[in-house]
Order: sequence, then structure tokens, then C-alpha cells
Amino acid sequence: MAFFKKVRKKINGLWYPQSVTVGKPVHTNEVADRLAQISTVSPADTYAVLKGLGGVLGDYMAQGRTVKLDGIGTFYYTSIANGQGVDSPDKVKATLITGARVHFIPETSRTASNKVATRSLISNNIFWEEWGGKTSSSTGEGGSNVGDDDRPVIE
Repeated sequence: MAFFKKVRKKINGLWYPQSVTVGKPVHTNEVADRLAQISTVSPADTYAVLKGLGGVLGDYMAQGRTVKLDGIGTFYYTSIANGQGVDSPDKVKATLITGARVHFIPETSRTASNKVATRSLISNNIFWEEWGGKTSSSTGEGGSNVGDDDRPVIE
């Protein structure tokens, strides 16, 4: 079950549903245990692979490559530029790059008519229910705001 709350946007004064996350984050060991239950791999082996995954993805993306994981999606870097840009192409230099972000595109499959049939990581059976609890603004584990859309975490 997924939860939403009613939010009024300052930009136009209209109300919209906004998703909220509930409880504490699921950690690597829980994911490893679950994967071990549905496979022939031990929890320890699964945990070791998951712990190494971030470094491996980072290494490949640092080489300028995208990383596509079947059933999950594609990860890639984008650069963050310093300032407002420059007035000519010959002034564009790597020194203008001040950071990088990892972007993610969930895997999709398409029908013969090129319509999206499935989207990885998004269940076809999401049941949305309005959250009746209170949001947390603490910065403790599981209680901080998450993401660029300021989705509150519900504890």
C-alpha cells in the first residue's frame, strides 16, 4: 500500500496528492535476506554483492558509461555546471563542472504499438491510501525529508 497526503502548492494555490514514505528505510541486510529467500544464494553472499554494487556502478559511470541492470533500470552521471554559463563554445572547460549527480531511469517494456506495458520498480497494483498520520521533520534515522520533491517520511 502506498500513501499520499494533500498538499497545496504555493506557485498556483491548487491542491495535489503527494506521496509520502512510511517508517524507517529498508536497509541492505533486509534486502539481502529477502533476495536470499527467493534465490539459491545465501544471505551473506547476497549482502556482500549488494555492498559492492555501489562501488562497481560508480567505477563504470566514472568511465563515462551508463549502467543498465536488467529488471531495475539504467544509471548514469550528469554534470552540474558552475555559474550561469559562458558566452562562447571555446570558453567551455571541465573546470566549469562543480559536481555530478546520478540519474536513474526505471526499466520499461513496451507493447508492439510502442506503448509502455510495464515499468520496473512500479507495481501494476499500487493501492493509494490517504495518510492520516503526522509527518516528521526530525533528522534522525528514517525521519528526514527525502528527495528533491520534499516528500516527508512518516514514522
